[in-house]
Amino acid sequence: MQHFTIKPGVPLAEQAELGHNRWHPDIPFLSTVKPGEEIIIESLDFLDAQIKDNDSTDDVRDIDLTRAHPLTGPFHIEGAEPGDLLVVDLLDIKPITPVGFSGVFAKSNGGGFLGDYFPDAAKAIWDLKGLYATSRHIPGVRIAGLTHPGLMGCLPSTELLAEWNRREAPLAELGLAKPPEPSTAVLRGVRGAAFDRMAKEAARTVPPREHGGNTDIKDLSSGTRIFFPVYVKGAGFSMGDLHFSQGDGEISFCGAIEMDGATHVGFDLIKGGMAKYNLSAPVFMPSPIRPHYDRWLTFEGISVENGKNYYMDATVAYRQACLKAIDYLKQHGFTGPQAYMLLTAAPVEGRIGGIVDIPNCSATVSLPLAIFEKNIAPTGMLSERAFWGHRD
Repeated sequence: MQHFTIKPGVPLAEQAELGHNRWHPDIPFLSTVKPGEEIIIESLDFLDAQIKDNDSTDDVRDIDLTRAHPLTGPFHIEGAEPGDLLVVDLLDIKPITPVGFSGVFAKSNGGGFLGDYFPDAAKAIWDLKGLYATSRHIPGVRIAGLTHPGLMGCLPSTELLAEWNRREAPLAELGLAKPPEPSTAVLRGVRGAAFDRMAKEAARTVPPREHGGNTDIKDLSSGTRIFFPVYVKGAGFSMGDLHFSQGDGEISFCGAIEMDGATHVGFDLIKGGMAKYNLSAPVFMPSPIRPHYDRWLTFEGISVENGKNYYMDATVAYRQACLKAIDYLKQHGFTGPQAYMLLTAAPVEGRIGGIVDIPNCSATVSLPLAIFEKNIAPTGMLSERAFWGHRD
């Protein structure tokens, strides 16, 4: 079995031609894999080994986000042609270094979903021990892992890359998207004039797109099967951005328990699958594996913010649900940044509630109560045992 290894803690640019941190159809393939073959793909953490195991937040505050995300690949899938579907099975996912991190980017350097409310950098280092993660920076919490890759995809065609750059350029001019950034581009196997040309065209890895990309879906753990559209000959599959655990939405952006790691991957092909199933973007069969949490505390938000009613805005509603959860956790001894990082690192469940009840959309975020050492649920005159169907 082919095994593609990293040097833990070493930036992608200093690895031995391991991968890339931009999307471009002309990146040379790392290796060839046959349908039916299995390989092991090791990946660096999404911030390219910039975060250190210490108590300082300076590394998060001063992070160079143009170095995200170091990907391992691309892999040539024998027989893959544009119009096919690449079938990817995630067979096993494990950390390499038993330390992960989560954080809050400073608003001046990327921010996050709640950047207006939490403008300063914060960091939590997590110890990864078997099934669980604990952090000296967020005491009183133990999180069961749900390891998964945040970023997977195939290379775009020349036409698809041009479409991405065309439609994202107006947003980039407003600071709402990330344009190509040649200065920190890593494109394995490319040198000289070809590198200069490609680096000016190559798309950043921050958003999800039609080929897959940075989806950050927490349920894509071991046992997941994914069907990726193929846009170039050979498919060009790459992956990275592994997480030990994550909440729905990964709201702080530096928010999952980020880790390096190794993924055991299997491949298959569906010839002509894009037309056969009318697909132009990935579809997923998520893993049946997830932490067993049976008691939750759910917070609701509606699309009203700072006295303004936003019409059916699910983003505003979810933000308000998150802020309500943070305010609640602050009453139980957590700081605002600690609570913020918990919502993005723990396997919280985010849901859209009413999407038809004009003028307000509603959304919820649910906390698994078992991650906390102490009971944080509200209690009244009846005992908790009575509430859960028992009698004292």
